[in-house]
Amino acid sequence: MHRRRRTALVLTAAIVAAAPLLTACGNDAHPGAAAVVGGQRITVSQLENRVEEVRDAQRAAVPDEAQYAQVVAKTGTLTRDTLHGMVLDRVLHRAAEDAGITISRKEVQQMRAGLEQQAGGAEALRTAWLQQYSVAPRRLDENLRLQLEAQKLAAKLGTDTSQPAFWKALSEASEELDIDLNPRYGTWDTQRVGRVDAKTPWVRDVTAGVAQQPA
Repeated sequence: MHRRRRTALVLTAAIVAAAPLLTACGNDAHPGAAAVVGGQRITVSQLENRVEEVRDAQRAAVPDEAQYAQVVAKTGTLTRDTLHGMVLDRVLHRAAEDAGITISRKEVQQMRAGLEQQAGGAEALRTAWLQQYSVAPRRLDENLRLQLEAQKLAAKLGTDTSQPAFWKALSEASEELDIDLNPRYGTWDTQRVGRVDAKTPWVRDVTAGVAQQPA
């Protein structure tokens, strides 16, 4: 369970506090895109929708306004991490495909059943994934499929998800996908397999000033 949790923490997107403040892409090469991965766009709209899914789930789980505001405040500057997670998911999927790894629906169901048993039920698992990894309930099976891909890839490489050999495979997949982020969200470092902030002083991070305000 602990290894699975570590993997989920690495591979999933963080909660975003200020979805309404996401604006149109400033990258002229890919208007409307938050990122381009393997020639496929992740649009600003898709990013906003992913944020809204988490926010709606949080609102349902924490109906008290004061508590909800606290949740928002804790995650007020993590918009870019959401995009990071969405890109990393695609990188992992490419690395798994390159290694000939496939995941069946039955495997996902079996993993979910096992985790539900450990967590104390289906609702407890959904709550844990939302609180710890910012995965909206509707995205749980999708996330578990990625966890299985990560586990199988590591096993095929004779390593685990914390070791250099695993991340080397992800780095190679990153290079294949030729990832291009909107400068608003930084750049993608293929060696580190992660998003890094770009030095763009003219871009103002509008999320920082509203971290205390509920969405």
